[in-house]
Amino acid sequence: NGELTLGENIADIGGVSIAYEALQRRIRKHPEINVKMDGLTPDQRFFIGWAQGWRMNMRDQTLKWQVSNDPHSPDNFRAQLPVYVHESFEKVFGELSKKGNTKVKKIKIW
Repeated sequence: NGELTLGENIADIGGVSIAYEALQRRIRKHPEINVKMDGLTPDQRFFIGWAQGWRMNMRDQTLKWQVSNDPHSPDNFRAQLPVYVHESFEKVFGELSKKGNTKVKKIKIW
């Protein structure tokens, strides 16, 4: 229910943007931390970490209740939507960001 979840979806998009900007400021202040770890840049680890934070299993009955009553989108959408619409996601992952995804308009909330 897009009307029910709109406010929280906007909050998630804003949260990703604020957190990503905080990472960028930290890297500018301490460029020595801008190194790959396990083959991933700090920016890539940021987006992966965001998605990992939303991992969970949910029973179908619980999911049906959630989409009808909870102002939060299901976790798999909360993991994906805010990063797909983030202006830096495609820059960070390049062609990998486009695999299996339809073209998503990039937006900036704040």
